[in-house]
Amino acid sequence: MYEFLEGLIVTRKATGLVLEVGGVGYSLATPLGSRLPDVGTTARVHVHLVVRDDAHVLFGFGSREERDLFRLLLKVRGIGPSMGLALLSALNRTEIVQALLNRDAAPFTRAKGVGRKTAEQIVLDLADRAEEFAAGCELEPGVLKPSTRGPIDRCVLDATSALVSIGYAEKDARKRVEAAAEKYGSDDLEELVRAAIRR
Repeated sequence: MYEFLEGLIVTRKATGLVLEVGGVGYSLATPLGSRLPDVGTTARVHVHLVVRDDAHVLFGFGSREERDLFRLLLKVRGIGPSMGLALLSALNRTEIVQALLNRDAAPFTRAKGVGRKTAEQIVLDLADRAEEFAAGCELEPGVLKPSTRGPIDRCVLDATSALVSIGYAEKDARKRVEAAAEKYGSDDLEELVRAAIRR
Protein backbone atom coordinates (compact mmCIF):
# COMPACT_ATOMS: atom_id res chain seq x y z
CA MET A 1 0.00 0.00 0.00
CA TYR A 2 2.81 2.41 0.92
CA GLU A 3 6.25 2.46 -0.71
CA PHE A 4 7.80 5.33 1.22
CA LEU A 5 6.94 8.46 3.19
CA GLU A 6 8.87 11.69 2.80
CA GLY A 7 8.75 14.39 5.44
CA LEU A 8 10.32 15.99 8.49
CA ILE A 9 11.66 13.82 11.31
CA VAL A 10 10.01 15.35 14.39
CA THR A 11 11.16 12.93 17.07
CA ARG A 12 13.49 9.97 17.00
CA LYS A 13 14.23 7.17 19.48
CA ALA A 14 16.34 4.04 19.20
CA THR A 15 13.34 1.97 18.13
CA GLY A 16 11.20 4.45 16.24
CA LEU A 17 10.49 7.94 14.99
CA VAL A 18 7.70 10.34 14.14
CA LEU A 19 7.67 11.62 10.56
CA GLU A 20 5.57 14.68 9.72
CA VAL A 21 4.11 14.46 6.22
CA GLY A 22 1.69 17.13 5.06
CA GLY A 23 0.81 18.15 8.59
CA VAL A 24 0.23 14.55 9.73
CA GLY A 25 2.61 12.81 12.14
CA TYR A 26 3.28 9.15 11.32
CA SER A 27 4.72 6.93 14.05
CA LEU A 28 7.18 4.41 12.58
CA ALA A 29 8.86 1.48 14.30
CA THR A 30 12.46 1.19 13.10
CA PRO A 31 15.35 -1.25 13.63
CA LEU A 32 18.18 -0.30 15.96
CA GLY A 33 21.00 1.21 13.94
CA SER A 34 18.91 1.91 10.84
CA ARG A 35 20.59 4.64 8.81
CA LEU A 36 18.15 7.50 9.18
CA PRO A 37 18.84 11.25 9.53
CA ASP A 38 18.61 13.24 12.74
CA VAL A 39 15.62 15.14 14.12
CA GLY A 40 14.79 18.25 12.10
CA THR A 41 15.90 16.67 8.83
CA THR A 42 13.72 15.92 5.84
CA ALA A 43 13.95 12.24 4.99
CA ARG A 44 12.51 9.63 2.67
CA VAL A 45 11.68 6.56 4.77
CA HIS A 46 10.81 3.27 3.09
CA VAL A 47 7.89 1.68 4.91
CA HIS A 48 6.00 -1.55 5.44
CA LEU A 49 2.42 -1.51 6.72
CA VAL A 50 1.08 -4.25 8.98
CA VAL A 51 -2.69 -4.31 9.46
CA ARG A 52 -3.90 -5.83 12.73
CA ASP A 53 -7.35 -6.12 14.22
CA ASP A 54 -6.59 -3.41 16.75
CA ALA A 55 -4.14 -1.19 14.86
CA HIS A 56 -2.29 -0.34 11.67
CA VAL A 57 1.46 -0.42 12.35
CA LEU A 58 4.06 1.24 10.11
CA PHE A 59 7.64 0.02 10.05
CA GLY A 60 10.29 2.38 8.68
CA PHE A 61 13.68 1.67 7.11
CA GLY A 62 16.64 3.72 5.94
CA SER A 63 16.79 2.03 2.54
CA ARG A 64 14.63 0.05 0.16
CA GLU A 65 17.02 -2.90 0.46
CA GLU A 66 16.62 -2.99 4.24
CA ARG A 67 12.82 -2.84 3.92
CA ASP A 68 12.79 -5.60 1.29
CA LEU A 69 14.98 -7.79 3.50
CA PHE A 70 12.48 -7.26 6.33
CA ARG A 71 9.69 -8.41 4.02
CA LEU A 72 11.73 -11.47 3.06
CA LEU A 73 12.23 -12.39 6.72
CA LEU A 74 8.47 -12.26 7.23
CA LYS A 75 8.10 -15.12 4.76
CA VAL A 76 9.86 -17.49 7.18
CA ARG A 77 7.52 -19.67 9.21
CA GLY A 78 7.30 -18.39 12.77
CA ILE A 79 8.66 -14.90 12.10
CA GLY A 80 6.34 -11.94 12.57
CA PRO A 81 7.03 -8.20 12.32
CA SER A 82 8.42 -7.90 15.86
CA MET A 83 10.91 -10.71 15.34
CA GLY A 84 11.80 -9.41 11.89
CA LEU A 85 12.59 -6.03 13.45
CA ALA A 86 14.63 -7.75 16.17
CA LEU A 87 16.69 -9.55 13.52
CA LEU A 88 17.43 -6.31 11.67
CA SER A 89 18.32 -4.69 14.99
CA ALA A 90 20.78 -7.43 15.92
CA LEU A 91 22.30 -7.91 12.45
CA ASN A 92 22.85 -5.48 9.62
CA ARG A 93 22.05 -6.37 6.02
CA THR A 94 25.59 -7.50 5.24
CA GLU A 95 25.70 -9.78 8.29
CA ILE A 96 22.38 -11.38 7.34
CA VAL A 97 23.45 -11.96 3.74
CA GLN A 98 26.83 -13.29 4.92
CA ALA A 99 25.15 -15.78 7.27
CA LEU A 100 22.75 -16.94 4.57
CA LEU A 101 25.51 -17.42 1.99
CA ASN A 102 27.49 -19.40 4.57
CA ARG A 103 24.33 -21.28 5.60
CA ASP A 104 25.28 -20.40 9.15
CA ALA A 105 22.35 -20.23 11.57
CA ALA A 106 24.36 -19.12 14.61
CA PRO A 107 24.36 -15.33 13.96
CA PHE A 108 20.56 -15.21 13.86
CA THR A 109 20.33 -16.40 17.47
CA ARG A 110 21.77 -13.04 18.54
CA ALA A 111 18.35 -11.51 17.91
CA LYS A 112 15.92 -11.34 20.81
CA GLY A 113 13.46 -14.22 20.73
CA VAL A 114 15.25 -16.18 17.99
CA GLY A 115 16.22 -19.69 19.07
CA ARG A 116 18.22 -22.35 17.29
CA LYS A 117 15.25 -23.90 15.47
CA THR A 118 14.01 -20.57 14.17
CA ALA A 119 17.53 -19.61 13.10
CA GLU A 120 17.87 -22.88 11.19
CA GLN A 121 14.47 -22.28 9.58
CA ILE A 122 15.68 -18.87 8.36
CA VAL A 123 18.68 -20.48 6.67
CA LEU A 124 16.57 -23.29 5.23
CA ASP A 125 13.97 -20.93 3.77
CA LEU A 126 16.14 -18.03 2.64
CA ALA A 127 19.66 -19.24 1.80
CA ASP A 128 18.83 -19.66 -1.87
CA ARG A 129 17.63 -16.04 -2.05
CA ALA A 130 20.65 -14.44 -0.38
CA GLU A 131 22.24 -13.56 -3.72
CA GLU A 132 19.35 -11.18 -4.45
CA PHE A 133 20.46 -9.01 -1.53
CA ALA A 134 24.25 -9.33 -1.87
CA ALA A 135 24.71 -6.26 -4.09
CA GLY A 136 26.34 -3.47 -2.10
CA CYS A 137 27.24 -5.72 0.84
CA GLU A 138 30.86 -5.75 1.99
CA LEU A 139 31.22 -9.51 2.35
CA GLU A 140 34.23 -11.14 3.97
CA PRO A 141 36.91 -12.47 1.58
CA GLY A 142 36.23 -16.02 0.51
CA VAL A 143 32.45 -15.76 0.73
CA LEU A 144 31.00 -16.67 -2.65
CA LYS A 145 27.57 -16.14 -4.04
CA PRO A 146 25.58 -19.35 -4.48
CA SER A 147 25.78 -19.22 -8.27
CA THR A 148 29.60 -19.17 -8.17
CA ARG A 149 29.99 -22.30 -6.06
CA GLY A 150 30.76 -25.60 -7.70
CA PRO A 151 28.24 -28.46 -7.29
CA ILE A 152 30.30 -30.23 -4.63
CA ASP A 153 30.77 -27.05 -2.57
CA ARG A 154 27.05 -26.34 -2.73
CA CYS A 155 26.29 -29.94 -1.83
CA VAL A 156 28.59 -29.71 1.20
CA LEU A 157 26.69 -26.66 2.42
CA ASP A 158 23.31 -28.30 1.91
CA ALA A 159 24.43 -31.50 3.62
CA THR A 160 25.81 -29.52 6.56
CA SER A 161 22.48 -27.72 6.93
CA ALA A 162 20.68 -31.07 6.81
CA LEU A 163 22.79 -32.46 9.67
CA VAL A 164 22.31 -29.31 11.73
CA SER A 165 18.55 -29.56 11.22
CA ILE A 166 18.51 -33.04 12.79
CA GLY A 167 20.49 -32.01 15.84
CA TYR A 168 24.19 -32.03 14.98
CA ALA A 169 26.29 -29.09 16.16
CA GLU A 170 27.33 -26.80 13.31
CA LYS A 171 31.06 -27.48 13.77
CA ASP A 172 30.59 -31.26 14.00
CA ALA A 173 28.23 -31.32 11.01
CA ARG A 174 30.63 -29.36 8.82
CA LYS A 175 33.57 -31.58 9.83
CA ARG A 176 31.64 -34.78 9.09
CA VAL A 177 30.37 -33.57 5.72
CA GLU A 178 33.72 -32.21 4.54
CA ALA A 179 35.46 -35.45 5.51
CA ALA A 180 32.82 -37.53 3.73
CA ALA A 181 33.02 -35.34 0.62
CA GLU A 182 36.81 -35.62 0.53
CA LYS A 183 36.70 -39.40 0.89
CA TYR A 184 33.87 -40.21 -1.49
CA GLY A 185 34.06 -37.24 -3.84
CA SER A 186 30.28 -37.26 -4.24
CA ASP A 187 28.09 -34.41 -5.40
CA ASP A 188 24.92 -36.35 -4.54
CA LEU A 189 23.25 -34.72 -1.53
CA GLU A 190 21.48 -37.78 -0.12
CA GLU A 191 24.59 -39.94 -0.45
CA LEU A 192 26.74 -37.28 1.19
CA VAL A 193 24.35 -36.90 4.14
CA ARG A 194 24.26 -40.66 4.71
CA ALA A 195 28.06 -40.89 4.52
CA ALA A 196 28.47 -38.02 6.97
CA ILE A 197 26.08 -39.61 9.48
CA ARG A 198 27.92 -42.92 9.28
CA ARG A 199 31.24 -41.33 10.27
